[in-house]
Amino acid sequence: MRCFTVLGPSQTGKSTIVEKLGALEGASRKSISPYGLNLTEFTFGNQAWCALDTPGLNEALAHAQHALLASDACILCVSPAPEEAVLAAPYLRMIEASGTPCILFVNRMDEPRGRLRDVIAALQDYAGHTLLLRQIPIREGDRIVGSCDLISERAWRYREGQTSALIAIPESAAEREHEARTELLEHLSEFDDGLLEELIEDREPPSDTLYAISTRVLRENKVIPVLIGAASHGNGMMRLMKALRHEAPPVEALRDRLAEGGNVEKAKLKAVSFHAYHRQNIGKTVLVRALEGGLKQGASLGGSGLGALQDPANGKANGAFAPAAGDLIAAVKSDHLPVPALLTTDAALSAPEWTEAPTPMLERILVPGSERDENKLSETLAKLSETDRSLKILQEEGTGAQMVCAQGPVHLRDLLRTLSDVFHVTATDRTPTPVYRETISKPAEVHYRHRKQTGGAGQFADVKLTIHPNGRGQGFSFGETVKGGVVPRNYIPAVEAGAREAMEKGPLGFAVIDVGVTLTDGQHHAVDSSEHAFRSASKMGVRQALSDGAAVLMQPVFRSEIHIPSVYSGNLVQIVSSLKGQVLGFDRDETAKGWDIFRALVPGGALDELARALRSATQGIGYFSKTFDHFEELYGKEADAIIRAHGTQRAEH
Repeated sequence: MRCFTVLGPSQTGKSTIVEKLGALEGASRKSISPYGLNLTEFTFGNQAWCALDTPGLNEALAHAQHALLASDACILCVSPAPEEAVLAAPYLRMIEASGTPCILFVNRMDEPRGRLRDVIAALQDYAGHTLLLRQIPIREGDRIVGSCDLISERAWRYREGQTSALIAIPESAAEREHEARTELLEHLSEFDDGLLEELIEDREPPSDTLYAISTRVLRENKVIPVLIGAASHGNGMMRLMKALRHEAPPVEALRDRLAEGGNVEKAKLKAVSFHAYHRQNIGKTVLVRALEGGLKQGASLGGSGLGALQDPANGKANGAFAPAAGDLIAAVKSDHLPVPALLTTDAALSAPEWTEAPTPMLERILVPGSERDENKLSETLAKLSETDRSLKILQEEGTGAQMVCAQGPVHLRDLLRTLSDVFHVTATDRTPTPVYRETISKPAEVHYRHRKQTGGAGQFADVKLTIHPNGRGQGFSFGETVKGGVVPRNYIPAVEAGAREAMEKGPLGFAVIDVGVTLTDGQHHAVDSSEHAFRSASKMGVRQALSDGAAVLMQPVFRSEIHIPSVYSGNLVQIVSSLKGQVLGFDRDETAKGWDIFRALVPGGALDELARALRSATQGIGYFSKTFDHFEELYGKEADAIIRAHGTQRAEH
């Protein structure tokens, strides 16, 4: 079986392309995973084929990446509008990072929305590979009625619901065809000395030679050929499928690519797992592509025996099935297989680095609907994170509540639906509370005596303490200047421990940071003093001193690295400034053509708004990662509102 992925932005007609390709020579079989990955099996040219139709949302990019891991080649489906070329930028980025041979298909050419050359030029801004036009459209007025093949120099007129008709190249298209063909030959000659020699000597190269060169440069991932059509009318589908059949590499090339990218010995690489999901009453299902024959139920793969095998297109069990190299299987009761992974007989190896999912930007606390749901939630989320690497599971600081980091609102909605439909766990979501701290702005002194008489041995400790602000980031410090044994040395660690306990909650209700405590004097009792007494005296004394130290609210500030196509860079300074952040600078992204990397400091309370603003300003393409940088003071009405809200939450709990 040969396998290819169809990917691209939403509304570009990916599913229609797969449907039409699957119906070229008969019926197809289709299945859909809960994550929106469509799997279609069909026959073409006496060969078995499988098309992986990936979701078009940017929030689902991880599933597209993983599909490429199991694909011999891919079709990138794009819009015919030049201004929408930027929407393909994330897909070009992942395709080039993966090294997957790609055919770019400009779909919906029946909608005149710009010149093809402008579309290619706009897309080239984001492609490191040369986009090589293999066809040009034939126009009648504003309508596109056919195409010219630049290698065979034959023209085809589209016919609704039928195969295209071979025609002579119209005079109106002859000049453009000659110009585009010359450009095609010049690019191909860069990869073939024989062709270069023929062009220099002004000899016309035969079509067979050109097709052979085109096949080689695609399989070697040297260029991205561009074909055109309108899938909804069936236009260009046969030509696209023939290009895949003749020019896409076989599964052996995929095995070579994965072995090299995963730094694993080729002979040991047996299969690749690329998608997984949970089904009610069945459990985890893992989609695997065999890279050599011999896999069957019970065979050792990934360090353990394979469970039951199913037909991935219809879910029917097939225990006798022994897949050949290139076949896809659905494995159940194979929970030991991670996704994605490179699989040998004895181990499941990490997939190449390019399969890492984009950093999730939406953080939400999940609130279970009942005590029963609360007991199941943690275990269920752990299972889901195994099948969805774009989902991260954390715990909220302070409360320990389950926090999910999702790619965006649609991803979160799908997660909640899966929890309910598959695992029968109901939950709602809320915005997490940013982690605030407090400190003091001036020194303070305190004299505190702890005395209790309980009938037996009493408790006595007397301490004099000073507190002072430390520099930002210095944290807590403790010192002592006592003399003459007024506080015995063995009690001083207890004084420090009590001071540390007092830092757990200051007068504003938050943990205290960047404060120094010094023990200056004290008294003890030969019988009633103890470590517990001095610990209690220190804790209560420091709490009292903190109240006199002019407490200040501290907000977290994160260093954010924002990745966006360069066309949107002009909007980012305004976005960061509106969130009271600070732009530190930006550079061209050396790993992705047409992208910039912005570095900025952003308050923790503004990260959610940054994610929303970034999605809005970049049509969902931009994303950011964050690391904690420091805490800084926050004053005024904003600080007062946070303190009041925190006090209300504490009262409710």
